[in-house]
Order: sequence, then structure tokens, then C-alpha cells
Amino acid sequence: MKKRVIGRKFSRDYGSRRALFRSLVRSLVKYGSIKTTKAKAKAIQGDVDKYVNLAKAGSVASRRRLLKLLANDRVTSDSIISIVRSSFLQRGGGYTRIVNLPVRRGDAAEIVRLEWVEEMEVKVKGKKGKPGKKTKGQVKKGRSEKIKSRFTGKKSAGKKVEKK
Repeated sequence: MKKRVIGRKFSRDYGSRRALFRSLVRSLVKYGSIKTTKAKAKAIQGDVDKYVNLAKAGSVASRRRLLKLLANDRVTSDSIISIVRSSFLQRGGGYTRIVNLPVRRGDAAEIVRLEWVEEMEVKVKGKKGKPGKKTKGQVKKGRSEKIKSRFTGKKSAGKKVEKK
């Protein structure tokens, strides 16, 4: 018997549902808007309002509670506290809007864009540089090279060594 089922289930158990909602909130904070199904957007809209209200309180207890709700994700919680809080000081609620988009072709699911009501500059601290960008002197081994090395028995160099 499944306990603690409040709201939409999304064919997931409790932990998977919480992880899904946290990842959607993280993406919303990081990128400013997300494209998802209408049911998922409606499910996290209340959570986002709760997080912004906690950030607006500004106390140490509310910071700790926000960290707890976001699974100790300090980057996201600091972004909510600094960026989002400053944009919504005058607003009492309703921090996000849902914009309907055309239905998905494969299964005709209702797709929406969940975005912040106020325009804000989204700057999230994290890794420097782009994740797929190579640094000077490195050569990334491609999939075809890995497959070739499996069949030929030869290993190709993963890194390029520069001569001085």
C-alpha cells in the first residue's frame, strides 16, 4: 500500500516524484523557463511559490528549510534567495506563468512553457566554461574511435601532447 500520495502520481513512487519535482525546479531557476507537460508544470507551480516565499522571509531558518527541500543544492537555493527574491519583493504570490504550446506529435500530450512572471537576469553559479568544450591540448576520443580500437586491438591516444 503506497502512502503519502498527495497530488499527481505520474506513475512514480514517492522518491522518484520528489526527485522529478526537484529537477524541474532546478531547471526553472537555472534557465528561467522550462518546457514540460501541463500536468508536471501544474504540479510544481505550488512548490515554486513555496520556495520563493521561503526565500523572501530571509531568516536563517527559512534558508535551512529551503536547502532541505532542494536536497542540499546550494547553487539553486542561493539563486532563489539572491535573484528571485529581489525580483518578487513586491509580489505576494503567483510567481510563475504557464504558456500553452502546440501538442507533442508522438503522444499528443499538452506541452507548456513554465516561466517566471517577472523578467529577471538568470545567472547561476556553477562550473566554469561549457561542459562539452575542450581545453587547449586535449582531444576527445569519439565513439567511432572507441569502437575501432575494440576490434583492431590498437588503442588510440586520448590526449594530444604538445611539444615545446
